[in-house]
Amino acid sequence: MQERPLIKTAIPRHRYQVGSYMAALLGDIESDDTRAYRYILAFVPAGQREPSLYVCAEMSPPAERADGAYRLRVVGELMSEVVDTNDRWGDLNAFAEQALKTGAQVLGLSSAQIVKLM
Repeated sequence: MQERPLIKTAIPRHRYQVGSYMAALLGDIESDDTRAYRYILAFVPAGQREPSLYVCAEMSPPAERADGAYRLRVVGELMSEVVDTNDRWGDLNAFAEQALKTGAQVLGLSSAQIVKLM
């Protein structure tokens, strides 16, 4: 996964079960890459240790902040794509709701039940 977030430290905010995936919502993120992350929702397949999909709220570049302070980026094995730019992705609850929907859709789990574990 080429553009995987290079997370050094992060604090888990919530955990979810989405079909056969565990999802961890991370905040207070320090990373070794060039992006400044507000939140990351990492989807880990059952029985695996590494996430196969990330939905990230990252700071928009200064030249693009008129469209919104945060970009919603989806990073998977074969993709890294900004799907929206908005100030609301800086809000934990708004990000969590959209990131869960987006991740479930990308993974083909749109009809899966989402259970908040923590």
